[in-house]
Amino acid sequence: MILINNFWALFLLSAPWLMLGLLLAGILNVFIPANFLQRHLGKEGIWTTIKAALIGAPMPLCSCGVIPAAVGLRRAGGSKSATTAFLVSTPETGVDSVSVSYVLLGPFLAIIRPIAAVTSAIVAGILVGSEKPINTDRECNTLSSNSTQNLDEKEGSTSSSCCASAKPQPRQSAVCCDSVTPAQTQTLTQTQLEHKKKVQHDDAATVSSCCASQASKPEQNVLLNKVWQAVKFSSNKLLSDTMVWLMIGLFFAALVQTFVPTSFLSQWGNGIIAMLVVVLVSIPMYICATASTPIAAGLLLAGVSPGAVLVFMLAGPATNIATLGVVGKELGQRAVFAYLIGVIGVAIAFGFLTDYLVDYYGFEVNSTMIMQHEILPHWFSTGCAIILSLLMLRLLFIKWTKSHYVSMQ
Repeated sequence: MILINNFWALFLLSAPWLMLGLLLAGILNVFIPANFLQRHLGKEGIWTTIKAALIGAPMPLCSCGVIPAAVGLRRAGGSKSATTAFLVSTPETGVDSVSVSYVLLGPFLAIIRPIAAVTSAIVAGILVGSEKPINTDRECNTLSSNSTQNLDEKEGSTSSSCCASAKPQPRQSAVCCDSVTPAQTQTLTQTQLEHKKKVQHDDAATVSSCCASQASKPEQNVLLNKVWQAVKFSSNKLLSDTMVWLMIGLFFAALVQTFVPTSFLSQWGNGIIAMLVVVLVSIPMYICATASTPIAAGLLLAGVSPGAVLVFMLAGPATNIATLGVVGKELGQRAVFAYLIGVIGVAIAFGFLTDYLVDYYGFEVNSTMIMQHEILPHWFSTGCAIILSLLMLRLLFIKWTKSHYVSMQ
């Protein structure tokens, strides 16, 4: 019974942020042109990874909400390194988590936390982006050379290729915006040309009005259609691809919350052993950066070192089961290992750096539990959870109907 209650409580906490992530993913997929993402986030490299990490860092999305947003970014043309950096930096920090960290943990951890999160995202993005299939470059070069050769051979022909058919052809004067073409100019006499120009000059206002009305006519319907397409894409394709891993992640988080008490972590104190234990426990947890802050404050009160607490706040949101499942599905199985190495390695490195700075320079780390953590009102979270549950049940019913229809044939 306690396990079920914890699962439902986590689902209530996650539902609003998951729906926000789905909506952002739909907006990315519909409103942002593919060539824009391919130009800014479509290339592998350090600068692209840095941009993706900086874009994701201030966004108030938890580990559940960032999954559909990252999937939408990837399918809209984002590179592996950019998608990974966005997937790491977004749940590890945010404008809301920084403010909560300042209140509960003090200014030192509030400053070093986003720095460590962005660094972790960049390193993980670079490592995952370097994972390339064997002979990919060779195959691309071969295809490119063959395509270039074929185009050169066909360039001299006139009628057998689609490129030839796309060459400028004389237009038929069927709309009010038509003007005299060079081909028509050659066939008209001087008198006919003067008469044609005079008629066009007299009707200039009418022509301009006609063209303007044709250009502005669909503008109002385009926005509504795109919004509807974004909602449909989010509540159908993206939710169908991510809801299984989301439920698995929430279930493991409920298991950890039910059967792993805080005292289990506090007994390890500080050092590398404490950090590794925190990492092992945080992997199945399903928690956002803001919600992990009160737990981190409790760990500080229980005697866990500031470095181990920072490792928990970095590894917890970024290494849960659901995120790792999506990384393996969208970026490849080998990318999971590079992802874990980047996130966990940078987290432990910043954990040691934090303990060193606190011990030798006397930075103060407060652990005041003076803030009751409740981001959204209960009625709003409950409403989002009900809507999300209905959407998932709808998708399950559609899948069952399709499978039953196939089995009947």
